[in-house]
Parts: sequence; structure tokens; C-alpha cells
Amino acid sequence: MMNRPLEGLLVVAVEQAAAAPYASSRLADAGARVIKIERPQGDFARGYDNAVNGDSTYFVWLNRGKESIVLDYGQPEDAALLQRLISKADVFIQNLGPGASKRAGFGWEELRAKYPRLITCDITGYGEEGPFADMRAYDLLVQAESGIASVTGTTEAPGRIGISACDIGTGMYAHAAILEAIIQREKTGQGSAIHVSLFEAMCDWMSVPLLHYDYAGTIWPRVGLAHPTIAPYGAFPVGGELGEEKTILLGIQNDGEWKRFASVVLEREDLLDKQEYSTNQLRVENKQSLNDLICSLLRTISMEALQAKLRKAGVAYSRVNDVAALSVHPHLRRMAVNTKNGEVELVAPPATFRGSNRKIGSVPALGEHSDTIRAEFGS
Repeated sequence: MMNRPLEGLLVVAVEQAAAAPYASSRLADAGARVIKIERPQGDFARGYDNAVNGDSTYFVWLNRGKESIVLDYGQPEDAALLQRLISKADVFIQNLGPGASKRAGFGWEELRAKYPRLITCDITGYGEEGPFADMRAYDLLVQAESGIASVTGTTEAPGRIGISACDIGTGMYAHAAILEAIIQREKTGQGSAIHVSLFEAMCDWMSVPLLHYDYAGTIWPRVGLAHPTIAPYGAFPVGGELGEEKTILLGIQNDGEWKRFASVVLEREDLLDKQEYSTNQLRVENKQSLNDLICSLLRTISMEALQAKLRKAGVAYSRVNDVAALSVHPHLRRMAVNTKNGEVELVAPPATFRGSNRKIGSVPALGEHSDTIRAEFGS
């Protein structure tokens, strides 16, 4: 097993829920020692559900490889211990409520003044200034406030992205920024003060709809399983045995793919002579008639025959799977992680390092490492 790149680094995380734990879990995967500070009642994500052998799905997913210590930093002794931990840390992460870290004595200004090499990362809902700075922010609320719900769903109503996109996206941005700061510290010897907000993370994801609005006055439509600016791109019914209809998702990204789709898959070369379908912009303008035509043709072919034609033509497609289908998908990679209630199979990290067999640490029980950490850093 190759040495992991962050081995020797200490990360102290006063964290809860999902965004900060996502970032720190990825640092732990890379070899950093992550000490998770939990309140006496524990990270409230521990209580989201009990679906994984009695443990919470979110907690198991986002807290592998960490050490857990219970601290009541409102008490002088525990507050002093936390300060000793931070003084030894390379990275400090927190995502408490607005202003809580500063009131508790570990605001970023104070920490950066005391520890010049320390990298601090604060995660907030809406930022540290402005009219929403003191508001609590949860994933669905930020999906709505950032406008991402307005471009998700169907023509009838907006919808929530079905996973915690704001938390996950923010955790990914925080992780990337921390890695940048680690590299910069190697060059300058100085730490950094990082801030990431859930709202700003989603604003970045909303860049394309926002640019359409700002520069063309276009309101990005909700189109369900379709695309507002590319055609044909979306879900189509396909004929099945005994008249049973199935659904396939087609993605025609350019004119070359359209020509192959029309001639090889649909077997309608005459469509290539129709001006209204000759470019993507014209296909979008005539989307309804085009989709109606495609639907009528695909209802006459079986799913198996259609997939064979699509592969022959080199046209992108996918099935519209549910979670049950994902669970047995041939491309789903898993990894085993230990918890207090036994071994759990998690999704393996998307980025693989060829030639490296990384060991992923266990999911800690609440306060599992309190005694050893107190002994190491002084109680």
C-alpha cells in the first residue's frame, strides 16, 4: 500500500450534519488524522435514521476514518483542551450556527492570529455578511433560495434535487479549497482562512441559467427528464413485449450524432433533408414535432433492438434506473468500512489512484476516542 498523501497532517473538525463532514471525510481518506469534536449529545446527523444496521446513513457515509471526542467547550477545561488540539492542527474546520465559533473562542480571526500556519475553513449558510448572514440554512431551504429548485422538476411545479446537493457541493468546494491551501502553505509557510457558503456553492451551479437570464433575458424552463437547449435530449417511451412500454433517455449532443440517429437508429434518412431539424437550435425550436415523431417510431421497436441500434450508431443513451437498479449496477464500485455495528458496504471513492490500495478507516462511535485524545493532549 502506498503512503497516503496527507499522512502526518492533523485536522480538527467542530462539525455537524453533512457539508463539513463531507470535506473532512475526504481528507481522512487521503491519510489525514481527523479528530471530530462532538457535543455530549453527538453530531445530530447520528440521529437522522437508523437504516444502516442501526446507524444513520449520512453519518456512516461521511464520518469514516475519523476519531470522535466528546467535548463541552462551554466548560473551561474542555475549552482549553480544544485550544490545545487546534494549536497542534494543520487544518481547522467548523460549520456551527452563525457566530457560534467566534462566541466560543475559536473564530477564524483569533485562530489565524495565534497560529499563522493554521488553515481555517468556515462553512456557513449564506456567508458572513449581508442580511441573511445570521440565518440558519438547511439543504432544501438553500435549494429554494438559490433558485435551483426553480429549474428542477416539471412544468407543473418546482422540485427538490433528490439528494442533499447543497451540502455535498459545499463539502466538495471546501475540500478542494483546503487542498489548495495545503499546497500554498508548502510554498509560503503561511496558512489560509477559507470560507465557503451553501448559497454561494449553489450559485456557482446555477451559472448557466443565470447567464441566460442576465444576458439573454431567458427564463430557464423546468423540463423534467429533458434538456432546455439541446434536442432531441430526454426520455422517450419504447415499445416492449406484449405492448409493455419502457423508457429510454437519449442524448443527441451535436449534428453528427443527429445524422447517425436519424439514419441508423430511426432508419429515416429523409429527416436529414428537413431544414427544421438541420441544426440543434432549429431542433429545439421544433422540439414538439420532433419529439412526437421520435415517440411514434420508438414505440414500434423493442428496448433490446433499440439499444443495439444506438450502440451501432454510437449514440448516447441510458436507462432510467431506480435505486434498486443502481444497487446491482455492474459499474457500481463498493468498499467495506467498519462500524460499531459491523461491516458496511459504502460507495467507493470516485477518484481512483492506480497502483494504490488505500485503506479507509472505521466510522467512530460517539466519544470512542475521548479517553485516548484527552490523555494525548492533556485533560
